[in-house]
Amino acid sequence: MEKYRITLTLEERTGLEHLVSVGKSAARKLTHARILLLADELHGEACADAQITSALGTSLRTIERLRKRFVTEGLEAALDHRPQPPRPDKIKIQGDLEQRLIELACSDPPEGRCHWTLQLLADELVVLGLVDAISTVTVWQALKKTTSSRGSSRPGVSRPMRTPSSYGAWRT
Repeated sequence: MEKYRITLTLEERTGLEHLVSVGKSAARKLTHARILLLADELHGEACADAQITSALGTSLRTIERLRKRFVTEGLEAALDHRPQPPRPDKIKIQGDLEQRLIELACSDPPEGRCHWTLQLLADELVVLGLVDAISTVTVWQALKKTTSSRGSSRPGVSRPMRTPSSYGAWRT
């Protein structure tokens, strides 16, 4: 793998040293700042990646990724946390399976039960052969994102009850 060389300017180095000395940032940001300071080749001796790994308790791959991000994207990108991309392939219940789950949840519960539980729904999906195995959390997440709610057009909100008006007020 190609090794990216880190050379910090004087302003970047003082900014990173100040960030580390104050210590009032996220742990990942502070660790990345320490890695950049130790890997800097322009000011002082640059440490080898193995030395940085043992000194900071990080992995070699983390240092390699950080070097690459610093060289290609800059200091701010190297310090800040990049959020995980959405993973649509991780959604296990979608499409026809989701529709069948909702139909099942809206149907009458099994005999001897007054309502469907998440475990009952998960077990029923397995019994019907729709999935091999499924977690109750996955069933919960699929049902949570639907807008169906018993007796309400808005999810999570019950309709206000009409109270009979009282006409026994004083008449003038």
